Amino acid sequence: MSIRLYDTASRQVREFAPLVPGCVSIYLCGATVQAPPHIGHIRSGLNFDIMRRWFEHRGYRVTFCRNVTDVDDKIIGKSAETGEPWWAIGYANERAFNAAYDALGCLPPSVEPRATGHVTQMVEMMQELIDRGHAYAAEGSVYFDVRSFPEYLALSRQELESLRQPSGEGELGKRDPRDFALWKAARPGEPSWPTPWGRGRPGWHLECSAMARAYLGPRFDIHGGGIDLIFPHHENELAQSRAAGDGFANYWVHNAWVTLSGEKMSKSLGNSVLVSEMVRRWRPIVLRYYLAAAHYRSMIEYSEEALREAEAAFERIEGFVRRTVELVGDAAVEQTSGGQVPQAFAEAMDDDFSVPQALAVVHGTLRQGNAALAGDDKEVALARLAELRAMLGVLGLDPLDAHWAGGEAAQAEAAALAGVVDGLVALVLEQRQAARARKDYATADAIRERLLEAGLTIEDSPTGSRWSLGQPRSS
Repeated sequence: MSIRLYDTASRQVREFAPLVPGCVSIYLCGATVQAPPHIGHIRSGLNFDIMRRWFEHRGYRVTFCRNVTDVDDKIIGKSAETGEPWWAIGYANERAFNAAYDALGCLPPSVEPRATGHVTQMVEMMQELIDRGHAYAAEGSVYFDVRSFPEYLALSRQELESLRQPSGEGELGKRDPRDFALWKAARPGEPSWPTPWGRGRPGWHLECSAMARAYLGPRFDIHGGGIDLIFPHHENELAQSRAAGDGFANYWVHNAWVTLSGEKMSKSLGNSVLVSEMVRRWRPIVLRYYLAAAHYRSMIEYSEEALREAEAAFERIEGFVRRTVELVGDAAVEQTSGGQVPQAFAEAMDDDFSVPQALAVVHGTLRQGNAALAGDDKEVALARLAELRAMLGVLGLDPLDAHWAGGEAAQAEAAALAGVVDGLVALVLEQRQAARARKDYATADAIRERLLEAGLTIEDSPTGSRWSLGQPRSS
């Protein structure tokens, strides 16, 4: 079965046919680094990380380019406001974005180019556009002539005559207020680079066309980003690249927002939830599960309750994994890596990366695995674990993966610490069991309550009590 994905340009689900057999080229609009990332920013990177993983699982060789916009109006404005150099603001926030991507288990891109490193390519593309009659220089800036390109607005499906895009401050010499800047003339105190038309800095849209061409060629498979980028950013990218003679993207794929009280999460609205704060309150793997669980084209309405539900769902997965390891041993579990995903899971992922349906298969497999554990059926439990790990690996959620375990040294340290904690908790549980045996239920309940407050979940069974880590209760 082939992979199908929703193409924004055609407004339909299309069968994926790569330009080069066996290869996939993806360009994702990445961070504009004027501030640290909130979970809405990282959702886009995470959604496309899952897409990439599925393509690779299907045997494709993926080239994944995710850019960094390290100079623009917002960064320059932040520099003027704080007195900090524009490049220092950009670099610090670029590192914050990469730390957030890494914390949530996103694979590093094949290449992560910065806008400021590709001025030469931008100058070359502007010259091509001027030579072809699609751009013009005025007052040190260079503008794209939207009326010269009849296909303009085909992506967002707007009418040019209805479009209102008034000239911005300092955009002198425009022939039409709807023309957009490829290059902005230098202003006092702002960063600038030399060009044949005078010193200046990149327009927002030009950088992506130049970098996509540099790393993926004049035509590539998939261009991705958030739905808020369809216009003007992606519309303008498409126009300037096609006008320059490039085929550009074969498919346009856009992810939906994370909203808060019905509004897009954004720094300007003051309703953002920073990743750096979220990972202090929630385990990163739980946060990944939460952001991945919805279809990439569906809005996520942020709430603490939804996160707690995601945590409970993922803890059920972890509980099965942990109990299976206890039953069959580490040596047997090592053989479960690299397994095959169930057919129903593959069909869900092939159908426009339908993670909700894929997770339904995950939890169905989980129920079968738990039934096998209840019947002490090691062979079936191990088989379900292999399937579960294969599916979770595609989603970047395998709890036994070294990323989440922290590597061999961290695993060894955690194992040693777990042994100490297990001994201490076992002693407390013995005291609780002794209290129950003498019918001192008040003491037994008090012990359980203290363990819950410390973040330990106690599970009673006919064979004894077991414990697992949960969220500490607030006092």
